[in-house]
Parts: sequence; structure tokens; C-alpha cells
Amino acid sequence: MGIFLFSLKLINFTLLILKLAITKGFNTFVVLSLFLVVGYAQDRKTEMSSFGDGIQAKGSISDLEMSRKYASMQLNDTIQVKFNGVVKEVCQAKGCWMKVALNDGEEVMVRFKDYAFFMPKDIAGKEVVVNGLAFIEEMGVEEQKHYLEDAGRPAAEIEKIAEVKRTLGFEADGVLLKGKKN
Repeated sequence: MGIFLFSLKLINFTLLILKLAITKGFNTFVVLSLFLVVGYAQDRKTEMSSFGDGIQAKGSISDLEMSRKYASMQLNDTIQVKFNGVVKEVCQAKGCWMKVALNDGEEVMVRFKDYAFFMPKDIAGKEVVVNGLAFIEEMGVEEQKHYLEDAGRPAAEIEKIAEVKRTLGFEADGVLLKGKKN
């Protein structure tokens, strides 16, 4: 019902603008062209590719809200959640993990449940919706080095790793990637 009323209002608005364009001497072709462009842009749905379990974007929380949830968590806590974020980095070996930026400057290490799916390697900067389990963990030195190797980091940077690190972890069972087709 809401879309029907919106459509009626849009039609009425369009007719009003056309009437003004004709009576005030505006170029009708230009006005109609603008309406077509704006209408196409509004009608076009955001293209999303799905990986893993089929999920919907509806009900996801922002990266800022996710930051707040992580801030309230302790080591080994887990919560089921779906959130939006921007990909900072992807495993360049297989696409078997990605880092997603949060609003507060932190990043979440996202791995994929049961190693069941991978992400494209060229999606840094793209927006994603991830669904699964968020947790806090301590990542060992060898695991940190492994992920840096996967990311193609220089040996000098890898060798600097000497301590266990508290990380924001996430095991995704489904991911939506905005703006890219499978």
C-alpha cells in the first residue's frame, strides 16, 4: 500500500512539474529527460551478490552500533548479529578471510563458517553485510603472521609480530556484497 501511495504522489508531482514547464516556457525535453534520469536512479535497486547462506540486508546494524556491541564484550563472549561495514582487506591467497572496518577505527577479522565459501580478492573498499557470530579472541603470534603472509605483507612487517593480540573476530555464515555481481 505504501508504494502505491508513493507512486500516486510521484505521478501527481510529475504532472505538476510538466504543467509548470509548459506554462512557464521551460524546455519540456530537458524536464522529461531529468525525470527519466532521476526515476531510473531511484528505481534501480542496489545490486548485491550473496556468498554463503542466503541472507537479507534487512535487520542489519551499522558499523557504529557494531563497535558499541564489541566494546561491551569480554574475551570469549559471542553474539549472533548482522552488520554493515566496508572491507579493508581480503586474503590474497584464496579470499578465505577479510577485514571489515568499524566506525571507531577498529577492524573485524571475518572468517567464513566451515571454510564453506570465499570472497573475491578485489573487494577492498566495497560495502558488505555480514551475518554470523561476533566474538573477542586473543590471536597468537603464528596466526597473526599467517594472516599477514596471506595479505602479501613484507617479511620485515611479519617478523615484527612478537605478542598475542586481542582481536575482534567474526565467523560469517553469509555475506552480501554491494555493487558487484557473482
